[in-house]
Amino acid sequence: MIDKEYDIVIVGAGPAGTVAGRFAAEQGASVLILEKDRDVGYPVRCGEAVSKEGITPFIQPDQKWIASEINTFIFVSPDGTEVKINFDQTGYILERRIFDYELGKLAVMSGAKILTKAYAYDLIWDNSKITGLKFEHNGEKKEVKAKIIIGADGVESRVGRWAGIETHTKISDMECCVQYTISNLKLNSNACYFYFGKEVSPGGYLWVFPKGTNSANIGLGIGGDRAKFRSPLSYINQFIEKNFSYASKLTMVSGGVPCSITLKEIAKENIMLVGDAARQVNPLSGGGIVSGMIGGSIAGEIAGKAIKEKNLKLLYDYPKIWYERVGRKHEIYYKIKNAIYNFSDEILNSIAHSVTKIPENERTLLSIFKIALRDRPSLIFEMAKFFFY
Repeated sequence: MIDKEYDIVIVGAGPAGTVAGRFAAEQGASVLILEKDRDVGYPVRCGEAVSKEGITPFIQPDQKWIASEINTFIFVSPDGTEVKINFDQTGYILERRIFDYELGKLAVMSGAKILTKAYAYDLIWDNSKITGLKFEHNGEKKEVKAKIIIGADGVESRVGRWAGIETHTKISDMECCVQYTISNLKLNSNACYFYFGKEVSPGGYLWVFPKGTNSANIGLGIGGDRAKFRSPLSYINQFIEKNFSYASKLTMVSGGVPCSITLKEIAKENIMLVGDAARQVNPLSGGGIVSGMIGGSIAGEIAGKAIKEKNLKLLYDYPKIWYERVGRKHEIYYKIKNAIYNFSDEILNSIAHSVTKIPENERTLLSIFKIALRDRPSLIFEMAKFFFY
């Protein structure tokens, strides 16, 4: 049974939304999460890669949603040179449908309610104050009152736009992505592969993330300014035909990933934005699961506290805490991205050749970046500072 009023209403039941709902409910707030799709966790629109270290603050690892454990990265330059790096942590390739579902269950067990097939289509305004949401559920238009509204509604973030928040992202920072899940493959099930070069994924990279012993997510992202010249779909089809023509395509997803710095405004009066809606994606890798959960946890905890103390001004602590925990690092990643993703194939090959001269047991991501940025000492300094945060 859904009530007509809640302390907090969240739009979107992805990882950022359900974690925000859980952390708010744990503060004693009444929470409703609206999800436009029929199932939490469906459809899947990402590469599904995370680190164990990144997710354990929010959920304990469970084999039922871990498709593969990762201990190796393999970077492939345009000329085919492979650079192998042993990952000093544990990585996971997820089964997002199950993972998201379990996050939703945790939110519900903490006291939040989730309503699926609930499409939010406008805010409720009382003069100049936002007092709730309008949504459609099973063909019926409904309204729900709320003291705080959290937009976890993805890159398009209608909640943000309705509230008057500037959500524009430069076309060069909006990665156009496409991904297949492929079966009947032959590859290292404990390694993530990253391919670079203008013939593979100009201004971005192509990934092969194993899911078990004979399946993988194969996807790529290129800047929107480059996608207008050639579609991402044509690049990935060419790659698969060349390398995995014997395999079968099981699913395909596509969409935009905002690889920019965080929005200038992620809290406004009684509105908060989290996850892709707030541009909390790692701008270098394009990964947004862990950073979205961090953003959701900060927003949810602050929102719950604001309700408990009857002080909505506390919401303005959210951008400051986010910046100190993650946003500052993302600014560094953004600078590195703009340097590396504009390298020519010749430079990428040269970097790969230099790294292969380093003994395998001494190779690290930091050593690669130092070589990649040796002509940009200021960026090396900025990047090095990150490792002490």
